[in-house]
Amino acid sequence: MSIEKTIENVVQRYPELKSCSGAIKNAGEALIECYRNRGKLLVCGNGGSASDSDHIVGELMKSFSKKRPVGDAVKGKLQETSGERGAVLASQLERGLPAISLNAHGGLISAIANDIGGDFVFAQQVLGYGQKNDVLLAISTSGNSVNVLDACITAKALGIKVIGLLGETGGKIKGFCDVPVCVPATNTAEVQEFHLPVYHALCIMVEETFF
Repeated sequence: MSIEKTIENVVQRYPELKSCSGAIKNAGEALIECYRNRGKLLVCGNGGSASDSDHIVGELMKSFSKKRPVGDAVKGKLQETSGERGAVLASQLERGLPAISLNAHGGLISAIANDIGGDFVFAQQVLGYGQKNDVLLAISTSGNSVNVLDACITAKALGIKVIGLLGETGGKIKGFCDVPVCVPATNTAEVQEFHLPVYHALCIMVEETFF
């Protein structure tokens, strides 16, 4: 399925998202470019957006809408390494697209919050993980979450492209995004309801491109 068809399907189900269809396309293309250049995706957000961050990583690191069997070369190496068990791994493992939720490391987050400060839990990880060709996906319903904003500032300083998944105004974070996707809602719950089909569409675009 093409990028255009994926967006068309989303807009058909959620007509209000037509206003940001161009931004969704640009975000999908940025992710595809990231993975073509062997980069990875860093994702962060607070509360419900933290859960969305984990959700996105789950769609990228294994199959989402289609199967992703490992290639013959990897299958061969697994079987060479451990005949019987390697064959099991070769039949069960799937190709993944590297993605890290910056919300997922409780020990690290608590250490950063305690030793440096809670506002810096994402920025510190961007500084540690971030490399050329990576993308930061910053999720904030208000667009003003300080820890997400600091992650965006750090990413921009490192030359890392930033995609924002935001509410209607975009808040302060919008100004630090290469691709701000501002869904047409301001109420937190409604913004989150629009975020889900948007990031599912992005994951489908990427998966269709590489698998």
